[in-house]
Amino acid sequence: MKAVSLFCVLILIAGCSSLWGVSGRQGVSSSLVDYLYPQGEVPPRQEGLIPNLELPITVGLAFVPAGIGTDSVLSEARRIDLLNRVKAAFAGRDFIRDIIVIPDAYMRSGKGFSALDQTARLYDIDVMALVSYDQVAHSDETRASFLYWTIVGAYVVKGNKNEVQTFVDTAVFDVPTRKLLFRAPGVNTLKSTSTLVEVERDTRKARESGFEQAMADMTVNLDRELEVFKERIKADRSVTVSRTGESGGNGAIDPALLVLAGLALLLRQRMLKKG
Repeated sequence: MKAVSLFCVLILIAGCSSLWGVSGRQGVSSSLVDYLYPQGEVPPRQEGLIPNLELPITVGLAFVPAGIGTDSVLSEARRIDLLNRVKAAFAGRDFIRDIIVIPDAYMRSGKGFSALDQTARLYDIDVMALVSYDQVAHSDETRASFLYWTIVGAYVVKGNKNEVQTFVDTAVFDVPTRKLLFRAPGVNTLKSTSTLVEVERDTRKARESGFEQAMADMTVNLDRELEVFKERIKADRSVTVSRTGESGGNGAIDPALLVLAGLALLLRQRMLKKG
């Protein structure tokens, strides 16, 4: 009976090894191109389009949804938390009125720039920052994994080596012209070893941490690319910038202000004559 029991335990461990994916590959990704140009749409020509950013601007920030049936390691709450960290890094800039984190439900309601336009109108957004991603997790057995055939080995021996590679990319678009302004990537690679009973838990933690660190790397690069963008548009005039009440960045004065100033001057002259 002891021998039969031991044999059953070993079979159970072997089954768990297959069930938990001790050796295998997991992945999740979202495609910016597939989201903005669904069903093989061809991006339109943009020659002659010059975006005008009327400062301060309102920025929308969202993850590009993954494909249907794609494995997802991040909950909605975790996604919102990661986006809020990016928001906090850019909050308080004088050229930003507000940064609005867009929930997944709105992004999944449709595809293409037409759907993006609807979301932008709903939140009164001028510029949209879309975060796409690609993550691959590998777990392979090492030579020590043969000790998984013992009960102690399954709990003690770290017979699996794990690797998680995460890539995120944020593309910033001017909503009215649908023109790409600039983009910034973020990357991260994590390696670890696990026992049989811990491999699923460790891999999931590594995948979550991979997203967190890749987003942090992207945030640093996004700040750097923003500075490059500001200098570039001064030189090539590919984008114009104006303040609220100005037009096309040329510093024009609102005609209504001129009328009010004229009336004030006329009133002052009449008061001086009466005096």
